[in-house]
Amino acid sequence: METAIKENLNHPGELEKLYRSDKKRFEKSFFALYPEIVTLPMADIWKARLEFDHQAEPGRKVRKRDLLFLIISCVMAGLLIKIPQLAGFDPDEYDYYVKNAGIIVFMGLSAYVFLTKSQLNLRNLIVSLLIYLLSALYINLLPAGEKSNSITLTYIHLPLFLWCLYGVIFIDFDLKEPSKRINYLKYNGDLAILTLLILIGGGALTAVTIGLFSAIDLHIENFYMENIAIVGLVVSPIVATYIIRSFPAITDKLAPIIARIFSPLVLVTLLVYLIFMIVTGKDPYNDRDFLLVFNLMLLGVMAIVVFSVAGTSTHEKQHFNEWILFVLSLLTLAVDLVALSAIIYRVGEFGFTANRTAVLGSNLLILVHLLLITIDLFKVVWKGKEMKIVEQTIAKYLPFYAAWTLFVTFFFPAIFGWK
Repeated sequence: METAIKENLNHPGELEKLYRSDKKRFEKSFFALYPEIVTLPMADIWKARLEFDHQAEPGRKVRKRDLLFLIISCVMAGLLIKIPQLAGFDPDEYDYYVKNAGIIVFMGLSAYVFLTKSQLNLRNLIVSLLIYLLSALYINLLPAGEKSNSITLTYIHLPLFLWCLYGVIFIDFDLKEPSKRINYLKYNGDLAILTLLILIGGGALTAVTIGLFSAIDLHIENFYMENIAIVGLVVSPIVATYIIRSFPAITDKLAPIIARIFSPLVLVTLLVYLIFMIVTGKDPYNDRDFLLVFNLMLLGVMAIVVFSVAGTSTHEKQHFNEWILFVLSLLTLAVDLVALSAIIYRVGEFGFTANRTAVLGSNLLILVHLLLITIDLFKVVWKGKEMKIVEQTIAKYLPFYAAWTLFVTFFFPAIFGWK
């Protein structure tokens, strides 16, 4: 059925015949195929139609095959994170979790995506496995314990690089279609929200479980944290991905709602923060710690702008939300200019180091991207353009971030030293 659906995506009459011939099978095949055809208008039409049929139902039927693939992916991730206990070595001595947590999470997610594909591409699978293997060897061969700044930056940027790799896997290695990159960003917005909800629920369950056993004089804190909690942390994104793919009618509504609520709140918070920064006389030019916090704030607000655009562009036009995003992007642009001038000042005063170079490169990347986004948002609010043009700008710029994370991860230790 999946093959027949793919072959007739441009033939509405044939799709209707397929649907009427076996509605349940058509629906099952369509939702299994949907991640591969998500960019096609016909896919959205059929998705809306099939979901409408289930609005009165309490939930969609769980597909046993997807549930099996979920279990396999979770077991794989759980075993990988438990290697120190299984092999009998101290994970802190080798920085095992710091080095490998990102690899394990994204390998688990990638495994689930590959397993649920309607047609497995062996070449893509081999390339992905090789990159994960080389990344694991590289990061684990780095010196542990006392680390240089360049190695610390490698620890930070490797998960970002693997996030880019997972994105390529998610869009089925289709690097020519920018709209698929936006779908990946939308998925990440839903993933962040659902994963957080799962972790909150897991935290509550942990507290209740430990409390109940403590009441009968059984102290299971260490056992629980080492064998259950840590596994729950790495598998929660995989479970969230399963929910997103299995119940799209529910999850598709999360990101737009969150974006509309938090964008104005972030704008107000940022304004108040900048006012108090001026009043208190905080100086990012001479205060290194404050400059670090300033840059972290910049990255957070930039992420909110990008995910807000990705989360709302496919829904009805909201002029208020568009204005909020435009003003927020202008304010973030101003923040980035201050941060960039501060880091340039510090480089001029103290010279280049791994940290300063990484911050300088990141700020330059964000500055250019923000400038392009702000110009497009200006066209949206003043000239009536569609939010799609902002989407295209965001999607086309993503490879530059991927290239930067690759450069920092694999070349900074060689350039700035390993010790």
